[in-house]
Amino acid sequence: MHDAQMDYYGTRLATCSSDRTVKIFDVRNGGQILVADLRGHEGPVWQVAWAHPMFGNILASCSYDRKVIIWKEDNGSWDKMYEYTGHESSVNSVCWGPYEFGLILACGSSDGAISLLTFTGDQQWDVKKISNAHTIGCNAVSWAPAVVPGSLIDQPSGQKPNYVKRFVSGGCDNLVKLWKEEDGQWKEDQKLEAHSDWVRDVGWAPSIGLPTSTIASCSQDGRVFIWTCDDPAGNTWTPELLHKFNDVVWHVSWSITGNILAVSGGDNKVTLWKESMDGRWACISDVSKGQGAVSTITDTQQTEQ
Repeated sequence: MHDAQMDYYGTRLATCSSDRTVKIFDVRNGGQILVADLRGHEGPVWQVAWAHPMFGNILASCSYDRKVIIWKEDNGSWDKMYEYTGHESSVNSVCWGPYEFGLILACGSSDGAISLLTFTGDQQWDVKKISNAHTIGCNAVSWAPAVVPGSLIDQPSGQKPNYVKRFVSGGCDNLVKLWKEEDGQWKEDQKLEAHSDWVRDVGWAPSIGLPTSTIASCSQDGRVFIWTCDDPAGNTWTPELLHKFNDVVWHVSWSITGNILAVSGGDNKVTLWKESMDGRWACISDVSKGQGAVSTITDTQQTEQ
């Protein structure tokens, strides 16, 4: 199994694996009932992503078979809504944009390109492609929150917030890149350098409208960096090493409020990290996969560390 994602309400779980299938489970009340077994990929399926429920029950999946499939549930049955075959190599990551932009999906591929698929209504999808976004390949994509940093504080009452389409990507060129849409075209906004090996995952932290933007990145080099940007123009990003692990770090994932980061890696552990008042990151939980046992680090232990 390569990925597992809960839907918006936490009542359904979508999984995907090397057996080429996408499975959907009803997980209400602690149960696990298989409700759909979606077959359409011809290779291992790397990632799944739920769209916002305001668009209905929609799930995207990407695979080694170079395809992205968008599935939709109608009257209890799941069918293909759209199949995208515009990549020349494995598609490694899919991520839906904020609901404010409608249905828009970013897809990162081993062919080095990133595709943006936008639903334009009436069964039609508009495709924009960023060619050679990452040399050798793109491993991960993650959208920025729609609301511009600081808008919670700076916004005059009654005025519509300023929305900007931005996302972050990580690749086999050891780079983290920021992309921004300007006049309908996607442009490289920033190039963030700190990793010494392939960037495996990136995660743009959710925002509650505060002035700081935050991105987490993890790599084959065992390091996790937290990138922060305080200036409104978004030009200056500062990296801070969260931790150097002894093995590859595969995934980073933010909590909904953006203040806790989950990290999973080749050591088969999931660790949870939280920023303290002095701006330092501390490990608050350490879980071995399959163990179910959680060792929570207490305040006294933290002080000793």
